[in-house]
Amino acid sequence: MGEEESYISLFETKEARFRGLYKVFASTIFVAITFIWFYRVANMPLGSGSCWVWIILFFSELGFGLYWIITQSLRWTIPYQTPFKHSLSLRYDEEKLPGVDIFVCTADPKLEPPMMAINTVLSAMAYNYPSNKLSVYLSDDGASNLTFFALFKASIFSRHWVPFCRTFNVETTSPEAYFSIQNTVAQNRQEWLSIKKLYEDMKNEIEAVVAKGKLPENVGNQHMGFSEWNPETTQQDHHPIVQMIIDGRDTNAVDEDGFRLPTVVYVAREKRHNYPHHFKAGAINALIRVSSEISNAPFILNLDCDMYSNSADTIREILCFFMDEKNGHDIAYVQFPQCYNNITKNDHYANAYYVINKFELAGLSGHGASLYCGTGCLHRRESLSGAYLRDCKAKWEMKPKPNDNRTVHELNEASKALATCTYEQGTQWGKEMGLVYGIPVEDIATGLVISCRGWKSIYYNPERKAFVGVAPTTLDVVSVQHKRWSEGMFQVFLSKYCPFIYGHGKINLGIQMGYCNFLLWAPMSLSTLCYVIVSPVCLLHGIPLFPQLSSIWFLPFAYAFVANNGYSLCEYLSCGSTVKGWWNMVRMRLFHRTTSYLFGFIGAVTKQLGLSQTNFAITDKVATVDVQKRYEQEVIDFGGSSVMSTILSTVAFLNVFGLVGGIRRIIMMDIIEFRSSQLMVQIILSSLIVVINLPVHEALFIRSDKGCIPSSVMLKSIVLASFTCWIASLGTF
Repeated sequence: MGEEESYISLFETKEARFRGLYKVFASTIFVAITFIWFYRVANMPLGSGSCWVWIILFFSELGFGLYWIITQSLRWTIPYQTPFKHSLSLRYDEEKLPGVDIFVCTADPKLEPPMMAINTVLSAMAYNYPSNKLSVYLSDDGASNLTFFALFKASIFSRHWVPFCRTFNVETTSPEAYFSIQNTVAQNRQEWLSIKKLYEDMKNEIEAVVAKGKLPENVGNQHMGFSEWNPETTQQDHHPIVQMIIDGRDTNAVDEDGFRLPTVVYVAREKRHNYPHHFKAGAINALIRVSSEISNAPFILNLDCDMYSNSADTIREILCFFMDEKNGHDIAYVQFPQCYNNITKNDHYANAYYVINKFELAGLSGHGASLYCGTGCLHRRESLSGAYLRDCKAKWEMKPKPNDNRTVHELNEASKALATCTYEQGTQWGKEMGLVYGIPVEDIATGLVISCRGWKSIYYNPERKAFVGVAPTTLDVVSVQHKRWSEGMFQVFLSKYCPFIYGHGKINLGIQMGYCNFLLWAPMSLSTLCYVIVSPVCLLHGIPLFPQLSSIWFLPFAYAFVANNGYSLCEYLSCGSTVKGWWNMVRMRLFHRTTSYLFGFIGAVTKQLGLSQTNFAITDKVATVDVQKRYEQEVIDFGGSSVMSTILSTVAFLNVFGLVGGIRRIIMMDIIEFRSSQLMVQIILSSLIVVINLPVHEALFIRSDKGCIPSSVMLKSIVLASFTCWIASLGTF
């Protein structure tokens, strides 16, 4: 049998069904959109005081329509990938499997507790993969000796945890997540109780030290790494710290069953006040260099500290894509979706991203690319080091570790030189090498750059979640997160990395449009704000903006609205969510577009004009008991007084004012005028917005808990809404 005949692929790709039917359906929506544009232009009341209102609405509808067209690039062809890990095991024995370096990133011990980080580290150490080919690096951008202490204690516990996971085929290899399931091993209950006690003892010791904020006096004798800290060490000003806590080369570094443990390294790159540190991108680039000195594995898996491993075979599954002889040589990275373990039944903050994970990210993969999301992604090292596919042999074979005869101290010292704040000066790091600098969402820009170098990437969404994290539990934190995302992604669009400019002639149009589906979140705030402000204000003053219900021109508006939202609901339900979950998603989309994305748009524009500097906001992963209770009850926590709460309340009041004014005008009409009224569409629109904003009204007038909106915000919002209506009347009549 020839080589061609004996070849068996390590993965397969299947396309989603009924795409042809969807294309016909989408074409009908496109026709409706074009009719809406034509109506808006053909019926513009030139010369009247409301002409400027029609112009604003035309550009809003133009924005909605063009954005809808862009989103279709992610729904035209949707592939789903299936790896064959058993075929991988049959084809390659353990000695031939490549090494994998795992990067776990944390930045602040207060917002990201050390216990959270070490649970992710422990979950990575317990993969069903040869331990001598795994190296786990914890990047601590907070340079906290408390985090180092936690990692040191976790390394001791790992000698018991790793063999336990191996013996009992544990899938959820994060101890905290595993024990929270109350998953006792019936036939080995004693072992289960024993390992749980060891974990609880370690957890209590670490949390007690973290609560005190200082290390025990005798801890310095337990590992030489503790001597790296001195009274002058701060989060933003410290020398480079690299400490190999477990040396995977050492034959004595074994678990209680005598098997070799993975290498574990603590890294805190140097930071100085007068040198830019480039946030997470700088931390990852330092890890790339440090890991090349210590383990130099051909593959790199990067995880956020709150994204623990939820499937022991994940690495074997991912490598099926890279190690396929025919279709794996040009794959740069495989991206997993971001999933969370604390999503409520109806997902009232829309944190699950059901449609994005199942359809949109998969749809981009249909064009040969995947969005690099910053966590849950396994890279080929060459692709992260600036290599172009045409210049790279793209071999996956394991590379020898450099200078394995060096001592741990020698490796630590050599690695520190690669983590200094001056190392990158005069180099291509942050430009042609490593992650891209200068943009908050460095991952998105880096993924685009890699695609433009000729590489392909894959989005893989397995049935069992590969990585699981913690979703935000307050609207304030969710809004900050979306503000950072939308601002960073729009910065990419405005920069030289704009897909239509940087990717011209390098990637196909489908990839360019697919990227813009996410990069244009921020400017969509303008179209949405125009609709939710202009329409109710004009309704209050009796200015018609839409055709009457009996007019044939009403049909395009009605069809585009019903068809688009109806299909959106079907997508959501097909992902396993509920009707209420879909409604919550609609609400949060309105909230984000009127607040987070608006501030993201302003932030991106001001940075582009040089009026402000790039910053990076770390989201708080800690929730109080009071906040957690409201979250579990699916009560929106507005987080007190803020500019975002003021905007949400103002928009809510504007639509109430408009609805009341519109209903008053309708009541005063006779039957003939009522039938021909052009205000009915605006009444329906304002009614929908009022219903969407019911939680806002409850937080303003009914609720009294700490998550409600303060009365001071209510007063400001009423004044702002009234002032807006008054100004509009002056400019229109």
